[in-house]
Amino acid sequence: MDTGGYAQWFRASTPYISAHRNRTFVVLLGGEAMDHGNLANIVHDLALLHILGVRLVLVHGARPQIDRALPSCQFHGHRRITDRDSLSTVLGVYGQLHARLAAFFSTGLPTSPLRNADIATITGNFIVAQPVGVVDGVDHLFTGQVRKVHANRIRAALDNRALVLLSPVGYSPSGQAFNLASDELAADVALALEADKLIMFDEHGYIRDETGRNRTNLTPAQLDELLDRTQPANAYQLRAMLRAGRGGLPRGHLVSFVEDGALLQELFTARGHGTQVSEFRSQLTRPARLEDVAGIVEVIRPLEEAGVLVRRDRDRLEQEIDNFLVAEVDGIVVGCCALYPFDAAAEIACVAVNDAYRKISSKPGIGVELLSAAEQRARNAGIDTLFLLTTQTRDWFLEQGFTDAGTNDLPAPRQGMYNYQRNSKVMIKKLEPSDD
Repeated sequence: MDTGGYAQWFRASTPYISAHRNRTFVVLLGGEAMDHGNLANIVHDLALLHILGVRLVLVHGARPQIDRALPSCQFHGHRRITDRDSLSTVLGVYGQLHARLAAFFSTGLPTSPLRNADIATITGNFIVAQPVGVVDGVDHLFTGQVRKVHANRIRAALDNRALVLLSPVGYSPSGQAFNLASDELAADVALALEADKLIMFDEHGYIRDETGRNRTNLTPAQLDELLDRTQPANAYQLRAMLRAGRGGLPRGHLVSFVEDGALLQELFTARGHGTQVSEFRSQLTRPARLEDVAGIVEVIRPLEEAGVLVRRDRDRLEQEIDNFLVAEVDGIVVGCCALYPFDAAAEIACVAVNDAYRKISSKPGIGVELLSAAEQRARNAGIDTLFLLTTQTRDWFLEQGFTDAGTNDLPAPRQGMYNYQRNSKVMIKKLEPSDD
C-alpha cells in the first residue's frame, strides 16, 4: 500500500476504532484455524484489537486435533461421544492448544508485533456444564453442554484489561469435567455477556448462497433459510451464530482464517471481508439527534466541496436536526436525508451517503432506504407530494420515481427562495397512501 493509500485507509478506519472501543467481542478460533500457518497473524490482529480497547473473549476449538489423537472416536450427529478414557486425551489436547495461544500472546521479542504489548490472558472455571445425557438412545457420557456462564467473573476479568481465553470445557457442581462443543460455547458466552459481536473463522470466510455467490450481509432469517437449503460443511457453526443472533446478539461475523488481515478488513473497513449476520437493515435509519451533527458534517462535506450540496454550517444543522434522518452502521453515521414540510408538500434535501458505503454492493442501498424512510415520515404527516432541487443527481431520483417539474410547481414560499445561479433541476413525486 502506498503512503497516500495507507493514510486514506487509516483515516477511514478511525470511526470504527472509536465505535469498537470498550465493546465486547467473543471470538471462536476453531481447530482448523489453530492448525493453519496464519494463526500467528490472527493472534497479532486480536492483540491489536485488545490494544485498541476491545474487550476480548477467545474460545478455541480442537476437532481436527482430537480426531488425530482419537481416530476411532464415535459421533452421534455432530457430537463426539466422550467416554472416561477419551476425556483424558481430550483435556490433554485442550491443554496443549490453550498453552500455545497463551504463548503467542506472551511473545515479547523485538521482532514480534506484540513487543511491549503486555497482554494478560486469564482462564478459569467460568463455565458450569451438565451432561448431554441420552439422546436417541445414545448415552453421550462425558460430552456436555453449557448450564451456566459465570458472566460476572468474565466481566471482572475484562474490566481489569485481561483477555479471557476459554477452552471448550465445563465443570459440574460436583467438579466433573465435560467436553463441550466450541461453537455452542462461544454462542452461549456471547449471549451471557450480552456481547456486541460474535466472530467465527472458517477457511472461506463468506457464507455462500445456493448459487455459490458470497453473501456479505444476511439477517438471521435469511441465514436460517439458506442453511435449510444448502447445509454447508460449517452448518453447525453457523447454527450457533444464528442462535446467538436470534437471542439478541447485535452482530455475528464469519471471517477467513486463511487470508492474512481478513479480520481487520471486516472490522475496520466499510466493504468488510466476510459475512455479517445482523438485523441492521431493519434498524438502519432513524431520526437524527444532536449528537449526530458531527457525523452528518462528515457525510455531507465532500458533496458540499464538490458543489453537489449547498453548504450548511454546523449551527444551522443543529437548529434543523429534527428534520433529518440518518443511516447508522456499527454506531457510525454513514448517511443522512432531510425533510422540510411546506403544508401539503415537503422538500427532500441533503440526501447523502458516505462514499465508502456507496461503493458497497447492497440492495436496496442506503440512499434508497433513507429516501424510503423520509417518504414514510411524509405520509405519516399527511403529506402527499415531495419535491426536490438537484444539480447532479437527476438520474438517480428519476430511478426513485421522481419526475421533472418547473419552478412554478414549487410551493410559493419555496419559489421565493429558488437560487437561479445554481439553476437546479426541480423534481416532484406524488406519494401513494400508506398500506397501514
